[in-house]
Amino acid sequence: MSARLAAHVWVAAYLRRLQLEGIPAYVIRKGDATAGAVLVKLARMDGQAQAFTRSFDLESGARVWQELCAGPEPEVDAAVTRQCGFDPDLWVIEVEDARGRHLLDDMEGR
Repeated sequence: MSARLAAHVWVAAYLRRLQLEGIPAYVIRKGDATAGAVLVKLARMDGQAQAFTRSFDLESGARVWQELCAGPEPEVDAAVTRQCGFDPDLWVIEVEDARGRHLLDDMEGR
């Protein structure tokens, strides 16, 4: 079993990575600093959005990012709100990029 980064450390690294690429991102909701899960919402600046959560690939056991939902931003916001209701320790990060960049693939293994 590999060690996991504390949630607040991962969030700080992710925000810094986005900042280096000039992609605006904001912490919308702070979760548990150590063990909180992270949800990333990507606002495409055209009324559309996507939300991503982290899960495990059952075949490899690797941690992967999966799309939770996509569509009109109000619908994605509603899904994010529901997830917050299920998990009081959840972090929510909003990324704003018209080109659809979220850089989550760059954060694999972290």
